[in-house]
Amino acid sequence: MQLVAVLFVFVFAAISIIQQIALPDMNGFTRQTASFLNLLLFLLPLFILTIGSMGIANDLESGWFSLLKTYPITIKNYILGKYVALVLSFMLILLLAFSIVLGMSSLAGQVHLPLVFVGLSSVTILIFSALAIVCGVVAKSRLHALALSLLAWAFALLLLSYALMAVGTIVAGHTLQKLTIVMIHLNPAEWVRFGYFIFSGQHSVLGPSFYEFTEFYSSLAGLVVYVLVTICWIVLPLLFAGFLLRRKGGQV
Repeated sequence: MQLVAVLFVFVFAAISIIQQIALPDMNGFTRQTASFLNLLLFLLPLFILTIGSMGIANDLESGWFSLLKTYPITIKNYILGKYVALVLSFMLILLLAFSIVLGMSSLAGQVHLPLVFVGLSSVTILIFSALAIVCGVVAKSRLHALALSLLAWAFALLLLSYALMAVGTIVAGHTLQKLTIVMIHLNPAEWVRFGYFIFSGQHSVLGPSFYEFTEFYSSLAGLVVYVLVTICWIVLPLLFAGFLLRRKGGQV
């Protein structure tokens, strides 16, 4: 976890400084912004899924979870404790990264905190921490957890997008539009990416065919729906993980 923290802080701080200092006057969705967003979405989910899932799988494989069941602790408390620990660990890394960014920015005379990226990173941590718990519960060993987490990461960040592009070559435009909207809601990575476009005011990135869709999520009702869907992406995986642990013979 410490090595991951050093790596993440270095990469995050370096890219943030490039975005804030080297390109201070560029507005809109630029190539540099896209690169920052993609790298952020690639690194955080990868680290969260692998570390979180292997932590749960280690408890199950080593017998530590069986020992915990002898104490007055419920499955709900175990899942919630693991989730909170994982979220706080990566939130601490995030806080450290932005502290370094602010320190370096102040030396350059530009103190600026990218609140959109802070919120984006926080939502990513909350969602993928819940998914990491599920991968760890499903896995039979730490190696199996690593494989499942890499598969989930590739599925969310790569495979679904490539599949959608492949389908887009053989279906009509209006059908592809509907599939894209569905994919945005069913893919946590795309859901976070879409949230960046909405909250940063970059609605035009999705094109005129998604005008009504983006206008809805730019309204108060759309904000409420976005929050509710995000909560579902957090709560439902945790409930499913608790259900699986009970099926494995745990206590209620």
